[in-house]
Amino acid sequence: MPAQMRDRLIVGLDVPTVKEAEAVVRELDGVTCFYKIGYQLAFAGGLDFARELASGGTKVFLDMKLLDIDNTVAKGVENIVRMGVSMLTLHAYPKAMRAAVEAARGSDLCLLGVTVLTSMDAQDLIDAGYQYDPQTLVLRRAEQARAAGMGGIVCSAAEAGAVRRVVGPELAVVTPGIRPAGAERGDQKRVVTPADAMRNGSSHLVVARPIVGAVDRRAAAQAILDEMAAA
Repeated sequence: MPAQMRDRLIVGLDVPTVKEAEAVVRELDGVTCFYKIGYQLAFAGGLDFARELASGGTKVFLDMKLLDIDNTVAKGVENIVRMGVSMLTLHAYPKAMRAAVEAARGSDLCLLGVTVLTSMDAQDLIDAGYQYDPQTLVLRRAEQARAAGMGGIVCSAAEAGAVRRVVGPELAVVTPGIRPAGAERGDQKRVVTPADAMRNGSSHLVVARPIVGAVDRRAAAQAILDEMAAA
């Protein structure tokens, strides 16, 4: 499997302890090289684990979905830059994105704007007080992220093609909610297979449960990589 394809599969370390995360990384050694650390692991020692992985040359996607006043976002991003991680998420609000971009200027940190969570559908957005349907809001936030100078977008792979047309060929389009054919959807509502995600214009796929929850994690990860490469 070409290294470039391995760099495009991000394995979500959605496990409760660093010990379990270490076991996943050991088991996938040589198959994958990019890992997502989100809230669950971050608040169980995962931030130190992220530093450890990054210092050893492993790519880390820190999924913190930052949103706060400009100064607080900027100071947070400045410290995250020092951690050496590869990607960081924040909610795609224009002021927050502009503050983060300025704070990360000159570093290699790729800032990603989270558009609409893949667990949300049109009714969820109505319930949250939004006047837009998911795709309209995704595209609006993608335009704002591009204007702010962000490194990429997080969106459902179902919207990746439309987002790619908005942001152009250079920005990352990172898509969670990936489920191989026949896999359980879980709490995701807007899901896509790995092959379709690649065809739609995704640059990186985030996959957690279908790999981490598999009996044979290496085989599960390799099958997804093969599907990505074939697409």
